[in-house]
Amino acid sequence: MTDQDAALAAIRERLGPAGATDDPEIIAPRLREWRDRFHGRTPLWVRPASTVELAEVLAICHQARLPVVPQGGNTGLCGGAIPDASGQQLLLGLERMDRILDLDPEGGSITVEAGCVLAKVQAAARNAGRLFALSLASEGSAQIGGCVSTNAGGTNVLRYGTAREQVLGLEVVLADGRVLDLLRSLRKDTAGYDLKQWFIGAEGTLGVITRVCARLHPLPRQLQTALVALRDPTAALALLGKLRERLGNALSAFELLPRHGLELVLDYRPGARDPLAEPHPWYVLMEAEVAHNMPGGCALTETLADAMHAGLVADAAVAGTLAQAREFWALRDELSAAQKHAGPSIKHDVAVPLSAMAGFIEEGTALAGRLVPGCRVLAFGHVGDGNVHFNVGCPPEMDRQAFLAGWEEVARAVHDLVVAHGGTPSAEHGIGQLKVDELARLRGGLELELMRGLKQQLDPRGILNPGKLFRD
Repeated sequence: MTDQDAALAAIRERLGPAGATDDPEIIAPRLREWRDRFHGRTPLWVRPASTVELAEVLAICHQARLPVVPQGGNTGLCGGAIPDASGQQLLLGLERMDRILDLDPEGGSITVEAGCVLAKVQAAARNAGRLFALSLASEGSAQIGGCVSTNAGGTNVLRYGTAREQVLGLEVVLADGRVLDLLRSLRKDTAGYDLKQWFIGAEGTLGVITRVCARLHPLPRQLQTALVALRDPTAALALLGKLRERLGNALSAFELLPRHGLELVLDYRPGARDPLAEPHPWYVLMEAEVAHNMPGGCALTETLADAMHAGLVADAAVAGTLAQAREFWALRDELSAAQKHAGPSIKHDVAVPLSAMAGFIEEGTALAGRLVPGCRVLAFGHVGDGNVHFNVGCPPEMDRQAFLAGWEEVARAVHDLVVAHGGTPSAEHGIGQLKVDELARLRGGLELELMRGLKQQLDPRGILNPGKLFRD
């Protein structure tokens, strides 16, 4: 029996059948990522029920040099939570660690275990009259530990920031099983290095997050949602500037959507309808929040009316009910599923400075057309914070496998254009397996050297999520 076989046996004995299984039918959904681009194998799926159990598992794995791949809700899009095809990497799930541990409405914090899905955290905060601001299309299955590990973004970044800005404290189990307690709810703490930041966005390569203390905000008393039609992204950014002048940080979401994307959702989603009387080239879905009955809703409608009078806005619909607002948001939230249903795409999650956004979309669309003649580009997303999902769709007449074989060539060209505009090739989805080589190419030198040094310090045997972020 090898050391790794002995380690697997010891983990089985420690966790029992409720916490460890090798049943292929049970494990199978966990070995494929949502886009179906990455597939893996594992000798065992383990699900500890506490920090103590997880620490014991990692101590065993560290001693035996058994690789471990942490996985949250498996909603990632870069293969960061999928084991490789060797069948030698242990799959670690935290769904049994899903308790709300503490909620302090007056102090503005909530402490939860890492396996809590976002929707559960949001509901707990809402029931206490507070807002947990992190919001994603996958919030019904995405776990907070995975979101923090990837520094997830979502639709509220414009006002509240990414997952990083929501985190006050963490509990983390290191590769050798030691528990690092950084679980503080303090807003101010200048006692040395802010160690929790090492683990936010590290994708489980430096430690496994087990508990999160997150920031809470006042629950909005008013909410205004509008779908606005415009001629192009330049007009969208001009409108964003006007809204910021009038609303300040009350503007919480500003999502760009091309007509092509709206049509995909209308075809895909039963009962979906076009909110406006006529089609338009581009749309923005926006939302404004006001906490204390301030006239933010009036400011939104007045700004839209002024922009329409000036010719900046072609048409607009302001949601009159909560149900109508949800219908507007469904047009945005269902876009990824609708695009997947329509056929394969070469996807890019990038960010550029706002001043470069319109130029990047125009130049990137022309670039994609040269590389893949006949393709349809779908550029959409959280442009209010500079993030755009730039997806290149397979031409109808092109063989799908031949199209996907060009992924690296297209991605490399798009990422070069992004960097030329002062941007990043990874805005919110992380690096995972998908962008390992691109990270090394575009963020090499001293920056990558320091990342590797930190990895060596915290995980000297390289057992945590190997092959993610950079090559072993």
